[in-house]
Amino acid sequence: MENASLLPWLSGTALIHSLAVTEKRGTFKSWTALLAIFTFSLSLLGTFLVRSGVLTSVHAFANDPSRGLFILALLGITVGVSLLIFALRAPRMSANAGFSWLSRDALLLINNILLVIMTITVLMGTLYPLILDALGLGKVSIGAPYFNSLFVPLTVMLCAFMGLGPVSRWKQMPGRELFRRLLGAGLAALAIAISIPFLYNGQWNVAVALGMVAALWVVLALVRDLFDKVRNASSALSGLRKLTPSYWGMVVGHVGLAVTIVGVVMVSNYAMERNVRLDIGEQVNLGGYDFTLTELGERRGPNFLADTATIEVAREGRIVTTLYPEKRLYIARGQPMTEVALDPGLLRDLYVAMGEELDDGSWAMRLQVKPFVRWLWLGALLMASGGVLAVADRRYRRRRAVAANGESMRPTREVRA
Repeated sequence: MENASLLPWLSGTALIHSLAVTEKRGTFKSWTALLAIFTFSLSLLGTFLVRSGVLTSVHAFANDPSRGLFILALLGITVGVSLLIFALRAPRMSANAGFSWLSRDALLLINNILLVIMTITVLMGTLYPLILDALGLGKVSIGAPYFNSLFVPLTVMLCAFMGLGPVSRWKQMPGRELFRRLLGAGLAALAIAISIPFLYNGQWNVAVALGMVAALWVVLALVRDLFDKVRNASSALSGLRKLTPSYWGMVVGHVGLAVTIVGVVMVSNYAMERNVRLDIGEQVNLGGYDFTLTELGERRGPNFLADTATIEVAREGRIVTTLYPEKRLYIARGQPMTEVALDPGLLRDLYVAMGEELDDGSWAMRLQVKPFVRWLWLGALLMASGGVLAVADRRYRRRRAVAANGESMRPTREVRA
């Protein structure tokens, strides 16, 4: 169900980058219009998947086949009419501006192509099982291996071109100059990324190193671009102040993607989980943390009865936190629910969930240590903030004001009775 929201996000990101080229160089006009149609259409498709009951998920809500049929009809009309208008108007949106294959124009075009490929990958993985089931050709389950095997190389390629884009020039740029600008950033990203797995847990991990290279390459290339933009100013602070909100939006958005990549890589490779049996006084070690069950009890809530546990978490002999997981039974429905105890942190999250009481009076517990999981949400917030910064650029408001003034100053024809 998360794919329903990822689809318009991917195509919308491609649209934003395509708009940058259209605004600056007047090219990609047809491509930009097509991406706008696809982004809105994918938003409607996501709404259909979430609300129609086609997909069964805890994230689906307000399932109503009649409502889903209405949304599907709206989707068909929107896509059909939009593509018809596009086909009629596309020949008038041609541009004569050219560019070399080593330029910001070309790099943003490659960026767009990769994002569209990623969109199609998610779209096929989401709809293909539904289409087969609807046609009576059997049931197919497409899971994480499909998306991971395709998304990981595509994301690495996307990050490679993201690093090149900000420091390149429009229309054309000498390859030697681009190489000179980014040599230091590339070597630094490679050296730091190789050392991170050893520094974190003393073992080499190819996936972690590759993800860190991609994230650091994006960030260090931005640092290099910032240095180039402020080095001729009277001071670094005055140079930074002259940079536009749209530029800062690009910086924050790209850093947000790098932060998200770090979160995904660390959680995927270093997250730990263990199902254990604990009685009062017993201790279990997971990921360098000692989890000790110190107390069991019961409490009554406004509409539930709960079995409670008190678990002290220590690291190297020092108490880090105390967690209070619960196993609740809601009286009205007779429905048991697990209330997970969580200790959040910037570098790791600790989770404890109560399972079932065993015959000897002990409890089954699930312990989890997830490093850098907060970076997933932090990266998403940064990317959203980057979009807000870009939209807040004053030059867009000035252009609207100029267009409005030009419209109001046009001579009007005199109408005679």
